[in-house]
This record gives sequence, C-alpha cells and structure tokens, in this order.
Amino acid sequence: MTHRMMFRMILGAASFALAAPALADEPGPGGSKPPVPVTGEQVYQMVCQACHMADGKGGVGAGKVPALASNPKLKVAAYPIIMVSKGRGAMPWFYDTLSPAQTAAVITYVRTHFGNAYPEPVTAADVSKLAGPPPAAGH
Repeated sequence: MTHRMMFRMILGAASFALAAPALADEPGPGGSKPPVPVTGEQVYQMVCQACHMADGKGGVGAGKVPALASNPKLKVAAYPIIMVSKGRGAMPWFYDTLSPAQTAAVITYVRTHFGNAYPEPVTAADVSKLAGPPPAAGH
C-alpha cells in the first residue's frame, strides 16, 4: 500500500467521523425539526405573534390585524375557540395545526394577558366540543 493510498483512507475515515455527529443532531435544539410549542405563551410567540404582534395590539399593513389586547370579545371563551379553530376573514384556521391542548393553552394565555382579565381557563375538552374543520369553500 502506498503512502498516497493510506493518506486517502485516513482522510476519508476522518471526514466520515467528523460528519457523523452532524447527522446525529436530532432531536436537540437547532436540528431540522422545529420545536413544538406547549405552553400558551410558546404557542402565542411561535404562531400568533407574527400577526397580532408581541404586545397583542394587532396592526395595520397589507390588512388589518385585530388587537387581542383589552379585547372584550375574549370574555366568552367560545369566541376565540371558534376563531382559532375555524378562522374567519383573513384569520386562518388552526384546526389542523394546533392540538386542542395547544389551542386551549394559547386562548387561556391571551385571555389572561395583554390587559385581558378573563381568568377562567379554557380546556382541551372545551376546544374539542366547539372546534371542528372549517366549512368547505363555497359553503
């Protein structure tokens, strides 16, 4: 075996050894799978905040995003459950994106933050009773 062949074998083995840990990166932070939000605050930050803003005050731009801050419509839990699950207007539905537990957590979070004082928690059972797939287009 020549020195050149041995060098190539060592170089190849070293390259493979250095690459192996990068392939084994899952499931820790920074991997290819996004983190799954669990708490209401996490769901809000990862899903809702992009449109409703960090302070929950909504915004105006290409369209108007309603404020969640100090919003009296959030008093009755059925309203946000249906809005989050089925959407309406420019509000997309999250029926097939968020679990009932995630939906309940984020609604409870919004109802107790941003100047809202509706402390009764929303449960996954509440969401399951009211949530359902959005109506088919044209119906």
